[in-house]
Amino acid sequence: MERQDVDARQLAYFLAVVDHGGVQRAAEELFVAQPSVSQAIKKLERGLGAPLFQRHGRHLVLTAAGEALVGPARQVTRWLAAAADSVEAVRLLRAGRLTIASMPSQAVSPLTELIAGFRRRYPGVQVSVRAADRPADVVAALRTGAAELGLIATLGPPDPDLELVHHVVDVQPFVLVALNAADLPAGTGPVRPELLADARLIVGQPGTGMRRAADRVLATAPGALIAIEMEHREALLPLVLAGVGVAVVAASWRRLAEPMGLVVRDLALEEALHVSLAHRIEPVSTLARAFVEAGLEDRPA
Repeated sequence: MERQDVDARQLAYFLAVVDHGGVQRAAEELFVAQPSVSQAIKKLERGLGAPLFQRHGRHLVLTAAGEALVGPARQVTRWLAAAADSVEAVRLLRAGRLTIASMPSQAVSPLTELIAGFRRRYPGVQVSVRAADRPADVVAALRTGAAELGLIATLGPPDPDLELVHHVVDVQPFVLVALNAADLPAGTGPVRPELLADARLIVGQPGTGMRRAADRVLATAPGALIAIEMEHREALLPLVLAGVGVAVVAASWRRLAEPMGLVVRDLALEEALHVSLAHRIEPVSTLARAFVEAGLEDRPA
């Protein structure tokens, strides 16, 4: 069977179906009629000579051929976007949309400040933030093209990566957050981990920098243990307020904890969270490049 040409619109519709879980949702996101999406997918399948989706009940599931197409389709759309950006760079800095993947803690800070600084320069650009639980999830979003920029926090400087470029925009030490001063060792200075004997800790999930900081405490403080392991980090401070335990978090949480009346003390660890803006090595859009440049210019000295 002779292979037919595949066009960019078909690939865009295919990725929309993948990202939004079905033809109807894809059509809504693309602002087109549902039959247009269905017809484009059928033409793409005929052109490639293989079915891309299987219907399971009311849901569409990628076939092996569909799975194989996702990565190349995203790469093609990224290159087309980069080509268009190079021609319309000036216009795109007055409009357009930029997607960033971020973990929850870094969405509090420094992403808030990064977006604010960027929006002051380019108020017409829409920024879309996608949630990611772990650094590996941010990397996956970048590699698949689900996001063009990612905010990644690592314990220490990021490791060299052959596929990604990292720009460090913030370094955050760790702090302890408690309901009362009596829940922490006496004093007002940084708390050495070994002084947290018998502490009941509220920690993040494995694979995160905050969790590794908590593990440092557990390794050196006799009797310290995990009271709560919480994937939903928005619940960390409410748990502290409820008197469940002491939270080990990045210093960016201070601005949220102190107005709530909680006690915040520095944790005496040599390691700190290095927060970096990351993107793929291949050419990035004008919007992504402008966001990185703005973030580096606004980085505290």
